[in-house]
Parts: sequence; structure tokens; C-alpha cells
Amino acid sequence: RTTIDLDFVVESAVQDDLIVFLERKGFATLHRSSGYSNHESADATMGRIDFVYVGRETADSLFAASRWLRGPGGREIRVPSPEHLAALKVQAMANDPARRASDLADVRFLLTLPGVDRKRVRRAFERRDLEELFDELG
Repeated sequence: RTTIDLDFVVESAVQDDLIVFLERKGFATLHRSSGYSNHESADATMGRIDFVYVGRETADSLFAASRWLRGPGGREIRVPSPEHLAALKVQAMANDPARRASDLADVRFLLTLPGVDRKRVRRAFERRDLEELFDELG
């Protein structure tokens, strides 16, 4: 699903400093939790930025399994594995239940990709006590 925002995965330890920096640059904080925040600039050309905050071990695992793909406009972007993307979606749903409908649709799509480890994705739901949402995916 193509969205009109930019998503970053960063280590949890930088959250406070990062948000102070963004607000000084004119970004309004729309939502903040321990695992997720999103920010929007008053300048439409700057748009919206979402951050997912992860621990060091998760960051190391996520980046090691990522790969470079062509994104919008043909630009190369670093993309996490489908399993990690699903886990990030689960974390976002746990932190902001209003995201459930769109993020569940994204996870449903990710589960259709060749070679995706469904058990790993289910474990991500279980870690957040959301396994009933995984079961809804069929």
C-alpha cells in the first residue's frame, strides 16, 4: 500500500531527542507512545513522518534482514523483510488501535508474498496479545 508519508525505524533510546528536534523544525507531534510517533509539518512539501521505536537487538535484526528495492519514483529504498514489516504493523496497532483496519489489510497482503514465514508473523501478534487479530486474517 502506497502512503503519503515517510516511515523510519529508530532505536527507542533516541525518541525524546528526536521529537524535540522535529518540533524545533516545525513538525507537530500527532501521536506519541513508547513504540510509535507521527509528525506533520505545516509546510506541505515536508509532509508527514512516522517513527517506529525499537530496541537495539530488534534494530540489528531488522536491518540485517532488509534489502534495497525500487520505491516510488524509481528511487532505491531500504525495505525490511515482510516478517519485520508485519511485526512493525503489529507494534503500530498495539500502540494506536485506530490503525488496526489499515494495518491489518497491510499484514494480510504481506502474508500473500512468497516465502513469508506465517509462524513468525503470528508470534509478533502473540507478543502484543493480539493473536485474535491474526486469526481474523485467515
